[in-house]
Amino acid sequence: MAESPKSPVTQAQAEAAVRTLLEWAGEDPTREGLLDTPRRVAEAYGDWFSGYREDPRAYMERTFEEVAGYDEMIVLRDIEYESHCEHHMAPILGRVHVGYIPNGKVVGISKLARVVEAYARRFQVQEKMTAQIADCIQDVLQPLGVGVVVEGAHECMTTRGIHKRGVSMVTSRMRGSFHDDARTRAEFLRFIEVGQARR
Repeated sequence: MAESPKSPVTQAQAEAAVRTLLEWAGEDPTREGLLDTPRRVAEAYGDWFSGYREDPRAYMERTFEEVAGYDEMIVLRDIEYESHCEHHMAPILGRVHVGYIPNGKVVGISKLARVVEAYARRFQVQEKMTAQIADCIQDVLQPLGVGVVVEGAHECMTTRGIHKRGVSMVTSRMRGSFHDDARTRAEFLRFIEVGQARR
């Protein structure tokens, strides 16, 4: 695995840290089943936290203006994400719904999903991630408005502490017309139907 360009920590140091945690938990990192675990964990971290090596704003810079004057809402819903809580380093699993009203230009829909991925693959607080996604789209694309709703199941709550399963957290960030116009906001929320079964 390539070293992160933003990290002064080497692969060997990361693996040594995993061995320390294994010993702290009461394990023997030299036993057969755990010999490759430090390497595997370091490589997994490289994947889970690849967002630190990405610039989400760069994904929004290539836009299209030949859209026949289209100026209605564009919604991409059910973008699945995997993130990790910055408080306990436990997984957060969920979905993101993004909507915007173009102001003369649109962006490829895969780019919206890539923005979500870039922010999700970092240590996160769901509220912060929601704001980061919305603000990135608003600041770079300059649409008339942006709405972002994030649903997340937090393993720090289900596998430790209070041990409550089946609980999801919902956060939202509305910018521009999504914030100022209740009808625009209501249309977006109808499109995504958070928490409701879809046909």
